[in-house]
Amino acid sequence: MGTLSTLKLTAATKPQQVSPVQQRRNKLVRRIDEQIELASALLQGKHFSAVKVRNITDKETGLRRAVESSKRVKAWWFKQDNGKLALSVRYGAKLLELAKGKFAVEVAAEKELVTTLEVVKSAVEAGELDTAIENAAGKLRDGFSK
Repeated sequence: MGTLSTLKLTAATKPQQVSPVQQRRNKLVRRIDEQIELASALLQGKHFSAVKVRNITDKETGLRRAVESSKRVKAWWFKQDNGKLALSVRYGAKLLELAKGKFAVEVAAEKELVTTLEVVKSAVEAGELDTAIENAAGKLRDGFSK
């Protein structure tokens, strides 16, 4: 017992479930990370393609295997009439309302996209957009009901 006495022991247990609020935050953070990679590739003049893993069952043998396939990632930014970029944040197919009546962030140039996306990501992680995410999730859920 002499070796274990040098460690700080605790009765901590791993949580079995993540709260729905945290799940929504994590989902949005993953999408923002994809947008950051897309913006970085744009600045470097490279092509970005996200990869998703799908499980496919072979009809002859009945075995399941994981197959990687590329998925399309649409840019969340667009060029406005004044020449500046507008960055809108999406949760699924819904736009998030960042402030009352404001659905986009104005970005002066493409080189500022990554830093702007990182600011939005930190805001999501801090929980500043939880009500907007909840509203968008509610609208998405309503679309599935009969």
